[in-house]
Amino acid sequence: MDQAEGSAQGAAHSVPVCYRHPDRETGVRCTRCERPICPECMISASVGFQCPECVRAGSGTGHAPAAATPRTIAGGTMTADPRLLTKVLIGINIAVFLAQQAVGNTFTEHFELIGRASYVQYGPLQGIAEGQYYRLLTAMFLHGNITHILFNMLSLWWIGGPLEAALGRARYLSLYFVSGLAGSALTYLLADPLQPSLGVSGAIFGLFGATGVLMRRLNYDLRPILGLLVINLIITFTWANIAWQAHIGGLVAGVAVGYAMIHAPREKRTLIQYGACAAVLAVVVVLTLVRTAQLT
Repeated sequence: MDQAEGSAQGAAHSVPVCYRHPDRETGVRCTRCERPICPECMISASVGFQCPECVRAGSGTGHAPAAATPRTIAGGTMTADPRLLTKVLIGINIAVFLAQQAVGNTFTEHFELIGRASYVQYGPLQGIAEGQYYRLLTAMFLHGNITHILFNMLSLWWIGGPLEAALGRARYLSLYFVSGLAGSALTYLLADPLQPSLGVSGAIFGLFGATGVLMRRLNYDLRPILGLLVINLIITFTWANIAWQAHIGGLVAGVAVGYAMIHAPREKRTLIQYGACAAVLAVVVVLTLVRTAQLT
């Protein structure tokens, strides 16, 4: 069973706040004065974005010229609520957990990740190898107990919120699900097919890896994020009942997709970003088919 990484709270501070609106986190800086600016303050320039003060100083008019739709550092559209999808994902996870508690083990057994096994003696075989590929996805929304979901949701809020603001909604959601599916696929490939696994830790490790890529792109000190990564990897490989495969698979996918999201050149940005997502999903499919062939 995946377990959460409670030590990830420091990652939330990796993204600065707007100098004009201290309550708003942002991953974008003015290209002239390099102060962090939020969507309301961003004004499109020939290269990047500028803050209102620099625009007024440069134009001499005292008013900002008409601007195109503000974009994040990854090219996503800036929104009024940059944490909306993170809130929605947390809400879905909590709702599914409540359903688990209300329905009982039969609900969890139907949706958790398991390779090939029978839940009752002489009963029918269940699992991904039996064609239940949906388990690769549904297992990402299940949790074993209150502690498990508490740590996972706190980690998702601390890491996911700032990253959503920096990437934009579509790219953030793509990163989240691609990382989670990569973690599920590696778990299916390497773990005991009789051992069930559940949790969103693969997706969270993917967000963790992408955060490191973003921090490097913004020239932030990487030592805090590397320290957190080391601590979480130690926990991953030393604590019992943790699906390390999900963590490693999610982390590798998150770094790969995150690099494409952050470093893609502007003229081919969308193609490269979503092409990287498609490439990782292709690997997920290959790993799944290989393991299915081994078990059947």
